[in-house]
Amino acid sequence: MPRHSRADVQPRKAALGFIFVTLFVDVLGLGLIIPITPRLVGSFVSDASSQSRTYGLFIAVYALMQFIFSPILGALSDKIGRRPVILGSLLGSGIDYLVMAMAPSLGVLFVGRIVSGISGASITAATAYIADVSPPAKRAQAFGLIGIAFGLGFIAGPALGGVVGDLGEKMGLGLRLPFFVGAALCLLNGAYGLFVLPESLAPENRKNFSLSRANAFSAIAALKKYPVVLGLAATLCFKNLAEFGLHSTWVLYTAYRFHWGIRDTGISLAVIGFVAAVVQGGLLRFVVPGLGEKRAVLLGYAMSVAAFVLYGAATSGWMMYAIIVATGLGGIAAPTTQAILSRQVPANEQGAVQGALASLSSLMGIIAPAIATSLFAFFISDRAPFQLPGAPFFFSALLTAVALVLCARSLAKHPPTKPTEDTTEDDAAPAPPHP
Repeated sequence: MPRHSRADVQPRKAALGFIFVTLFVDVLGLGLIIPITPRLVGSFVSDASSQSRTYGLFIAVYALMQFIFSPILGALSDKIGRRPVILGSLLGSGIDYLVMAMAPSLGVLFVGRIVSGISGASITAATAYIADVSPPAKRAQAFGLIGIAFGLGFIAGPALGGVVGDLGEKMGLGLRLPFFVGAALCLLNGAYGLFVLPESLAPENRKNFSLSRANAFSAIAALKKYPVVLGLAATLCFKNLAEFGLHSTWVLYTAYRFHWGIRDTGISLAVIGFVAAVVQGGLLRFVVPGLGEKRAVLLGYAMSVAAFVLYGAATSGWMMYAIIVATGLGGIAAPTTQAILSRQVPANEQGAVQGALASLSSLMGIIAPAIATSLFAFFISDRAPFQLPGAPFFFSALLTAVALVLCARSLAKHPPTKPTEDTTEDDAAPAPPHP
């Protein structure tokens, strides 16, 4: 097994650092516009009901574009390399934010959202990049960077978006200033990447681009070539359904059950992001080697089942914080699953497989909110046989329990290849960079 010299270590750490910052900026940009976008959409329609329906379509368009383009960008990165896809997507995101910042009509705003969904699908190339530069034994920790970036981005983004949006109104820019800030962040990050981001995919590991292989449905169907990948992809589908259901009902549930306002909700989301960053950025690198990947991933799913049940049964707001902290180890499941998946796929197909997985995740992001919000609405209505506002969380617990069973069966039937250490002690997984 080849070993990496000390000279190779720092470039690889710098590359992972840039990927982390890129993912963080992507999520930060989305978070920046979360407090603003519903109001901006509302400025083009006549009433609150139309605003709600239009904003729902606005969300669906983004997820649909990611579903379609994630495998395309992933397969393209297998052909031309990860670097041009990542840098091109940053440029596209920067231009998109500018389009939405200056959109004179709802139609133009939707065009910007479509472009945003396409360029946001670059996470497939970023994920493949992580697989390229991380030794197999270190991939769980490296994939944990994704969770850290998302956690920190969703902590900082909405808070900063509210402040910047308020400042924009005082400056006479209305609701547009956060979009200009998002554009600046993306374009500056892309310019920086031109100098610091090396290509990760070796020429001998590249694969010809094919539209049939890049089609979302074909890409998903192609997962059957790898039995472990197919089984764990199904696992992730159920897990993502559960998680997206939680995301779409958290504010509704806590407001109804505990009378939380904007401040309380913001604090709770910040705590969730902080715990995710601590678990995936710190504890994961100790827990996974100690337990082994199989036990670690099953423990993660079991902890998530417990979390959903406890959320649904909580009778006081303080309990939600206790549950977030007590069940935080559930966050080790996703990056560990991702690490196992990445080792079952050759280097020249990492992008296509990651694209298929991202498309599946986007599809769940379309389906889950409709199911979860409908369950919540029904079980707090007079039509329900009994009042059960925690119904979406209990349903998410059931979905995660199915994910746990599927994961256990898949790993038992098709034992994954074991991680091998192809690195020196100096080649440890990098500490989270400071953006």
